Amino acid sequence: MLPNAARMRSSDELRLTVRRGVRAARPSLVVHARIADSPPAQVGFVVSKAVGNAVTRNRTKRRLRHLAAERLAGLPATARIVVRALPAASAEPERLVDDFAAAWDRAVAKAR
Repeated sequence: MLPNAARMRSSDELRLTVRRGVRAARPSLVVHARIADSPPAQVGFVVSKAVGNAVTRNRTKRRLRHLAAERLAGLPATARIVVRALPAASAEPERLVDDFAAAWDRAVAKAR
């Protein structure tokens, strides 16, 4: 489970990461990453109505939070990550896992 301190909830922080961070895109999601000035590392999620109805969006967010929690330890202490789900994110869970891993690794590598 993703710790509370690692959840990015500020819309300003989300916006700043999306606008100023590096980006890595895959068919089902986009990962934005930047290195901030202060710890802790935080992860935010953007899942719009284009992904599906409320049940589908919440299921997608739960899957993304679970995947992010597994990779949180490998982040730099001041990293900020925003994961934006695209409409294809609701299609196949296996594809989401593969796309998440590839985009996460690439975005973090580009941000360092």
